[in-house]
Amino acid sequence: MGISPTAFGRSSSRMNWSRKAGLLPHEWFFGAFLVILWVRLAMTVGPSDHDSLLYLALILTNTSVIAWCRLRETTLSWRCRLWFYAVVMNVAFMNMKSSVMKVNSHKWDEMLAGFDKALFGAILSVRAQEVVTPVLTEVLSFCYLMFFPYLMISWFYYAYRGLPLFRKLMVGMFTIYGLGFLGYSFVPAGGPHLAYPGEFSVPLTGWVVTRFNALIVEKGSNGVDVFPSLHCAISCYLLFFDRLHTRWRHRLYLVPCVGIWCATIYLRYHYFADLLAGFALAAFALWLTSRWGNSSFEISKPPKS
Repeated sequence: MGISPTAFGRSSSRMNWSRKAGLLPHEWFFGAFLVILWVRLAMTVGPSDHDSLLYLALILTNTSVIAWCRLRETTLSWRCRLWFYAVVMNVAFMNMKSSVMKVNSHKWDEMLAGFDKALFGAILSVRAQEVVTPVLTEVLSFCYLMFFPYLMISWFYYAYRGLPLFRKLMVGMFTIYGLGFLGYSFVPAGGPHLAYPGEFSVPLTGWVVTRFNALIVEKGSNGVDVFPSLHCAISCYLLFFDRLHTRWRHRLYLVPCVGIWCATIYLRYHYFADLLAGFALAAFALWLTSRWGNSSFEISKPPKS
């Protein structure tokens, strides 16, 4: 038999609203991002605009995947339901290069830079020029790049560990992505390296890794992906998720993660407010997955293969 809707254990009253709807927390948060941006696009540029149609298609596809899983709760349908967000996240991220500035009149770099200046007297990345060296630039560029294998290896590692733990991972991770993408859509910014290039007098010189990282950022950024820092949010979430579930991975990635956080400022990609928002998102996601996993969404018997 498949899993009944009540087979996930008892939930606290605070989680009942989500459980009754049959949705996981990240499906509410990421779904809210999709719906909100679609509504804003439809109202601003019209429902027939290609970006509006894309988000409508993502919403309908998302709904269909969830409905299929609820009708036939098997290992395959659950894995498709969870992996779907890894796909739609990348589609939405790249599309925001086009869609976000259709619903915003300007970027918010000045406001974010102002927060830095109020705290530090200057943009924090400008302050960091005092410690710039080619070796440090190469090391921190390597750390910044480590985010991508850390993310992908984590997906596959916890998928291998079993469906309950993989689901718990994805609940927190795509809650972060949903809220983070809402941040991108309401507070778009390019980052100090794009908005204030004239503020920097010391070039970031390095070698192969530095050049490769700069190329990846140039080609892979959507131009609005600054507030909050998802490099900080996701790496912090994964690091402490590992601490709870796989201590050797926590020890392995601790230093690279600290390097990632430092690199966001040193490499001039983020403002200090972005980091604070990213760490707050990670803390919220860890709290949410702990409450959800302990109270309402542990499988009591396996689904059909």
